[in-house]
Amino acid sequence: MSTTAESAVPLFVDMPASVRAAIAASPRVVIPATRAELYQLALGPEGGPVFSVDYEANGETVTEATVTRCRNGIAVNYPEDYMRRRDPRCMLIADERPTNKDRYIDRFGESFDRVKQETLDWLATQELVVVPFKAGGLTFGSPSLAVMPLNSAFFALTLVDLQGWVTFEELGEYTPRSILYVAPPFRQTHYEGKQVVVHDRSETLHEIFAYNLYPGPSAKKGVFSVLLDIGEQEGWITAHASSVRVTTPYDNETIVMHEGASGGGKSEMCQDLRREDDGRILLGMNVITREPYYITLSETCELSPVTDDMTLCHPAVQTGDGRMVVADAEDGWFVRVDNLRQYGEDVHFERAVIHPKEPLVFFNMDGAPDATVLPWEHTLDSNGKPCPNPRVVIPRSNIDNIINTPESVDVRTFGVRMPACTSDKPTYGIMGMTHFVPPSIAWLWRLIAPRGDKNPSIGEAADAVERLEHGGMVAEGVGSYWPFSTGTKVDAANLLLRQIMAYPRTRYVLTPNQHIGAYKVGFSAEWLTREWLARKGGGRMRANQLEPARCALFGYTPTEITLDGQPVRRTLLTPELQSGVGVTAYDAGAAILAGFFKAELQQFLTDDIDPLGRQIIELCMSDGTIEDYETLTPMFL
Repeated sequence: MSTTAESAVPLFVDMPASVRAAIAASPRVVIPATRAELYQLALGPEGGPVFSVDYEANGETVTEATVTRCRNGIAVNYPEDYMRRRDPRCMLIADERPTNKDRYIDRFGESFDRVKQETLDWLATQELVVVPFKAGGLTFGSPSLAVMPLNSAFFALTLVDLQGWVTFEELGEYTPRSILYVAPPFRQTHYEGKQVVVHDRSETLHEIFAYNLYPGPSAKKGVFSVLLDIGEQEGWITAHASSVRVTTPYDNETIVMHEGASGGGKSEMCQDLRREDDGRILLGMNVITREPYYITLSETCELSPVTDDMTLCHPAVQTGDGRMVVADAEDGWFVRVDNLRQYGEDVHFERAVIHPKEPLVFFNMDGAPDATVLPWEHTLDSNGKPCPNPRVVIPRSNIDNIINTPESVDVRTFGVRMPACTSDKPTYGIMGMTHFVPPSIAWLWRLIAPRGDKNPSIGEAADAVERLEHGGMVAEGVGSYWPFSTGTKVDAANLLLRQIMAYPRTRYVLTPNQHIGAYKVGFSAEWLTREWLARKGGGRMRANQLEPARCALFGYTPTEITLDGQPVRRTLLTPELQSGVGVTAYDAGAAILAGFFKAELQQFLTDDIDPLGRQIIELCMSDGTIEDYETLTPMFL
C-alpha cells in the first residue's frame, strides 16, 4: 500500500528520531502489504519487461542494475563484473566499540558522522520502500527495519525472501534491533566506485549502511553480522554452516553440521551425490595417470536439509543432552549455482527454481524477458567466461524434505578446499578422505578456516590472489564467519571454544574437497563421508578402528571405510601411500600446513585468550602429538 509520509511507519515502531524524520520528509513512502506487491514494485513503474535501476551521480546517470521480468522470477544483473561478487574489503566499522576490522575513520580520515547524515538527507529526497524484517528468521529473529529507494525494491524483495515475510502489524510495538539503509549512488559520489558497507553499533542498535546493490555483503552477510553481534553480547553463536538429516536405507538418522570457509562445501552437504550416466560414482580421477576411480552404491541416504548457510545455535533451543541443537537463521537461501552447467545435474533443485511456487529472485543469470531463467545459463563476465557467482534466492518452503524444527547435531564436519599434491609439486593437499579429530584440533581448524584452491564465492584481495594462485592458503578466520563479524578475533575464538566444550557428545570430522593427494575428487569425498558416517550410526567408532594420521593436525584416520561391501582404496584415506605422492611430498605438505597454522595462531596469544585455548595453541606451536591434544580435550567416540 502507498502511504502518506506522516503515517508511513507506525508510531509504535520506536526508531531514532533522525530516521523517522528522513522517512517523514520523503515525497512518497511505500510499505508493501504483501510479498506479491513488493515483487511488482521490483519490476519498476512500468512492470517490466526490463527495468533499469538508475541514479544521478557526479552529473550523469549511472545504471547500477537491471531487473528483467521472467516467467519464473526476476533476473537481476549488474553492468560491472566487480559488482557481481562481495568485495572482501567492503566492511567498515563506524563506532568505537572493540573490533579488529577496519574502521571508517582509518580508511577515510574522518568519522562516519557526516556521511551518515548525508545518507539520511539523501533518503529524505527519494521515494522510499520501507519493510520490516526479523534478523535471524521468523522464529528466533530480532525485529528490524530496512529503508531504501523505491527503484531498488528488488533489494528489499531479496531481504524479505531471505529473512521471511512479516508486517508491522504482526510485529506489533517494537524497537528495531537493526536497521538497514541502502543508498546506491554514494558508491560513485563518495567511494570511487567501490563496494562499501558501514556498520554502526551500539548495545541496542546495529545499523548497516549499504552503498551498493549487490545484496551479498548487506542483505545477506550484513544480517549475519547483526546476529554475530547479538550473540557475542549474549554468549551464543550463529555458525557459518549447513546441516542436514541423513537417513540411511535402514531408517537410521544422523544430523551432520558442515562448516568451512567459503567454497568449503556447505551447500554441497545438502545436495545428492553425483552419479555417472551408468549409475556409478566417480570418487576421483588421478591427475597424473588420468585413471578414474569409481565405486557403486545401490542405495544412498535420504537427505532432509535443516540449514544452508547461517545456523543458529540459540540458547532457547538447547536440551542439555551433550549435543548442540541448531535451527535455521534464514527463511530463504542464497544459493550459488555455478556447479550447474547443464540440464539434469540436480533434478530436484532444478525443478524447484524452474517451476517455483512463486516467482524467485535470480542474480548474475542470463534471463531473457518473459522467458524462463534456467539455472545453468549464467551471465557472461567481460572476459567472455560465465560469472563464477550466479545466485538464486529460494524460500525454504520450496526445498524438498526440508526440516522446520530444531535438530540435535551428531557430527560436526569441516571442509577444506585442497589443491593437488604430487611428488613433483608438493602442496598442503594431503588430507585423507575422512579424519576424526578431538575438540582441540577441531577448534584450531575453525580458528584458521583455510580458504584455498579456486574459491568462487567472493572477489579476493590482490595479495590473496597471489597466494592462492601459487598454491598457498588464506585464513578466512574464526569459525569461517570472521569475514562477517564486527567484533574481535579473540572474543570470537573464546566464544567458539566455549561452545565446542559445552557439547561433549559431538564427533568432529575433517573432509577435503577438490583433491586428495594426486586425485581430483570434487565434492565426492564429502558426499561419501556423509554416507559412511550415517551408516556408522552418526560416526560411532571403536578406538581400534582408528590410527593416528601422519600429520597430527589431521587427528586420526579410519583403518578402513567400506560402503555397500566395497572398501575405499586405502590410498584415499592415507595419501602418503599414493605412488604419485609418497612420504616426502606428504611431509613437505604437512610442513606447509603446520607453518601456516603457527603463523595464523600467533595473533590469538593475548592476555584475553581463554586459558585452555592458550594451551591448545601453544601445543600446536610446539608440534604436539595427537595424544597431547587428546589429553587436553578427550575425543568422543
